[in-house]
Amino acid sequence: MSLDRRSFLLASLAAGAAGLTAGRSFADEPILVGVSGPLTGPNAQYGAQWKDGFDLAIDQINAAGGPPIQYVFEDSQSDPRQAVTIAQKFVNDPRIVAELGDFSSTASMAASPIYNRGKLLQLGITNSHPDYTKAGDYTWSNCVSQADEQPSLAKYVIEGLGRKKIAVIHLNTDWGAASKDRFVKAAQAAGAEIVAAEAFQPGEHDFRSTLVRVRDANPDAIVLEAYYADGSVILRQIRELGLKQAVAGVGSIYSPKLIELAGDAANGVYTQSYFFSEEPRPEVKAFVAAFRARYGKDPDWFNATAYDGVIFISRIARQYGSSREAIHDGIGKIKGLPSVVFGGAAFDPATRRISGPHFVRLVVKDGKFVIWDGVKPETN
Repeated sequence: MSLDRRSFLLASLAAGAAGLTAGRSFADEPILVGVSGPLTGPNAQYGAQWKDGFDLAIDQINAAGGPPIQYVFEDSQSDPRQAVTIAQKFVNDPRIVAELGDFSSTASMAASPIYNRGKLLQLGITNSHPDYTKAGDYTWSNCVSQADEQPSLAKYVIEGLGRKKIAVIHLNTDWGAASKDRFVKAAQAAGAEIVAAEAFQPGEHDFRSTLVRVRDANPDAIVLEAYYADGSVILRQIRELGLKQAVAGVGSIYSPKLIELAGDAANGVYTQSYFFSEEPRPEVKAFVAAFRARYGKDPDWFNATAYDGVIFISRIARQYGSSREAIHDGIGKIKGLPSVVFGGAAFDPATRRISGPHFVRLVVKDGKFVIWDGVKPETN
């Protein structure tokens, strides 16, 4: 079934629904969630990964007897202009009780004022920009802020890997620049020297001139502030140019797709994540088993955070009601949310993000992500 046809059918499930009221009954119609994200364009693979997580969660929720939940996915290509148009469409559709997305913080933040004016909860499932949740009381995220992740990454590189002359290569977007700035600040505070900071454009494929400048700066570590698609290309070209420095990346590079795309060039890459498919937690084991059974592959963080987003909306609606107002009021109150990423989760009403996130330190060995054993890489 095509994505466009599926979106039409999912929307049709809620056709004829009455206006959203605090007294809405679960038996009347499915809870309808709007999703703004990329189904085409350079970030389409992330929208596809979201769908895998959404569909698994929805099937499990609906098989368990409800409240039934469905979604309509509008393709923004993660473009801020399209995200704004979709936000207005969702706000004006009284059937939609919450929104998930957009993929990039840049696109999400462009749409946030509309969701806040329209009093429609915007849950950013992959939005880690430190300023994202500052848009207003209707903008929340189950993604850890770069204000928390970058100091942790800096500590991993400096204390864990023993590297203090660092080159940073970052995506030239609001998210990439903010991530780089947070990392640089934390690294310098810990006594490291930033010998180079190089930006690249979305969709760029030739990094050789950038890597020559990085090589000439003579770092002992290279840090990637990128997603796995860009990161895989950079890794291949790092190896092609013969650079031997330790390479670490922000958690957004963690995905089996990184290894698939980068091949042997991914070996020895360090990263961290607050979800890892081989963690021994029971909720992770159950999620991974269900995901493998359905899709024949292991999930990554993009699958898991999308899965969690749907579970969160469903659980809030079950406990507090399925109107827009009830879901908005409930998200800051609910405790013990089931989460494959965080375990029992709750939101901090002050930051509108998950309270107390943890990180797992990872490294790629023999074509597979494994938990880092604490051994420092050799000095080249």
